[in-house]
Amino acid sequence: MAPIFSRVAFNRGIGRKRGGAQDSSILVEYLVVAGGGGGGSRAGAGGGGAGGYRTGSLPVSPGQTLTIAVGGGGIGGPSDSSPYDGTRGGTSTFGPISSTGGGGGTLNKANGQETGGSGGGGSRNQPPGAAGNTPPTSPPQGFPGGSGSPGSEPDGGGGGGGASQSGYNAPDGRGGDGSANSITGASVTYAGGGGGSTDGSAGGTGGGGPAASGNSNGTAGTTNLGGGGGGGGPGPGPVFGGNGGSGIVIIAYPSANPVLTSIGAGLTYNQPTRSGFRVYRFTAGTGNITF
Repeated sequence: MAPIFSRVAFNRGIGRKRGGAQDSSILVEYLVVAGGGGGGSRAGAGGGGAGGYRTGSLPVSPGQTLTIAVGGGGIGGPSDSSPYDGTRGGTSTFGPISSTGGGGGTLNKANGQETGGSGGGGSRNQPPGAAGNTPPTSPPQGFPGGSGSPGSEPDGGGGGGGASQSGYNAPDGRGGDGSANSITGASVTYAGGGGGSTDGSAGGTGGGGPAASGNSNGTAGTTNLGGGGGGGGPGPGPVFGGNGGSGIVIIAYPSANPVLTSIGAGLTYNQPTRSGFRVYRFTAGTGNITF
């Protein structure tokens, strides 16, 4: 989904409030992606759900301070201790805008963490995939995970949900695809779901990690794309679910406005080049920014 643009100029000093007073607000575009969920481990585990994906515009006043937080990726399921489920990714925020971490892929559905921005994939013998868009936003921040195989069918876990579609049901088990966004000036796809099942199912576009096959670990979701981790392989031997990819927060506003007055020391960021805009790409940490 491309960033939202307005046909009206919202630079400082442009626009009017009621009664003819000048409106000095800055319309800030944002992309807020949470951390992806970790994939489950062992045969038939589900893939991790993608981190919640939200984009839009927020009016901000000069001098206003807002908090930014970049969510980390969830941890893949362990190979040697029940319940073998991956954990939920961390929440990302930009002021009042919050994206929920992706749900962990499951094997036993014991830890209750599988719902999230996008849902984790369902596991063998416990087929339903987990709900996405939890808590609900409009438009949805993500989609459900795919269903695992019933007990009478070959073991297979469902793919984790992505930003633009649900994860695929077993035995396919592919992760749901993410969404493309050009807020930095270049199109990048974010928030793909992790692959589930035991046959190396593909991760969704947007950083979702593929599932393992054989005696290997699931692949991690991509850093700063919010992709879900892939499910672990069937073994034999110790196999782990892939970790979820960390999230990201990006803001952009017209370059006629000043640079940010302050950026908290706890935030890691860079500034991509986009014609006519100031862009700040926050890749880790928590802290305040002031316009």
